[in-house]
Amino acid sequence: MGESSGALPRGEKRASWYDRAKFGFVRWFLAAWVGAFSLKGLYLFGSWFGTIEYLINFKRRGRYRRELRDVFPEGLDATRQRDIIHQYFRRTRCDKLFYLIFDRLPRDKIMRRIRFHGQEYLDEGLARGRGVYVMMSHHGSHHVAALLMALLGYKCAGVRDRNEGMLRVYMQEKYARTFPEYAGIRVLYADSFPRDIYRCFQENRVVGTALDVGRVRGLQLKTCPVRVFGQTREFLTGTLQVALRCGATIFQAFVVSRPNFYYRMIVNPPLYVPGEGEAGENPELIGRVMQQYADGIEAHVREHPDHISRV
Repeated sequence: MGESSGALPRGEKRASWYDRAKFGFVRWFLAAWVGAFSLKGLYLFGSWFGTIEYLINFKRRGRYRRELRDVFPEGLDATRQRDIIHQYFRRTRCDKLFYLIFDRLPRDKIMRRIRFHGQEYLDEGLARGRGVYVMMSHHGSHHVAALLMALLGYKCAGVRDRNEGMLRVYMQEKYARTFPEYAGIRVLYADSFPRDIYRCFQENRVVGTALDVGRVRGLQLKTCPVRVFGQTREFLTGTLQVALRCGATIFQAFVVSRPNFYYRMIVNPPLYVPGEGEAGENPELIGRVMQQYADGIEAHVREHPDHISRV
């Protein structure tokens, strides 16, 4: 979700000079476009670009069509199916363009484009003093959630996969240099020792991870079977177990992209609130929370079918 003190975590790969030059040129072009045509003009450009991708990338269209069959086993009419897939291409392209120039925008312009729903739930959880755990998923633009939380003054931490794309590594460096709050976000690896995660909860931080993995990298990572979209899948549980041991309040959250680079950060009512003096874990509790998490993903994706990711 971010970088610590403007630096990459120890052992993190860095973007090569070629990647930096390439990304830098694209960022310069996009900034010039915004200067000439405004953010709305950039959104129209991204929508056009996404439409071209939709028309020529038939393999990706086919993969998305198969994903929609899992989400809507009752079937969709052809017109709605085409509209959802087209919107997916437009949304992902616009989100990527916005991601590339986030740090070039005035802070007030960023904050005006984001609506935070359920912030009161998060504040109530933090008031208990044991940290909060936000269960994300691979649907939507998580970079918006991380930056929003940091700019609002929350102490955040993110647990992520060690294998990170060069674009994200490059942009995280840029964000950390531009926004001091973003530089304060702690980044932890899912396959590392959990002591740093314990420390984050003890510091009353907001800890976020996405648990709906496509495949588990590493036999040491703990998982739990859940039913989602009519299938049984294995989702990661390591950070959840740490959160339960620490007595953290547990939430599920999503980011929804809207037209013209507007976003909604949605924090749902808590999945778990520890009782007075209660801290710990058991298989039944983990299974219940994980299934609630899976049910939340299923409901969210059916409501926003153009937000399916990793297609």
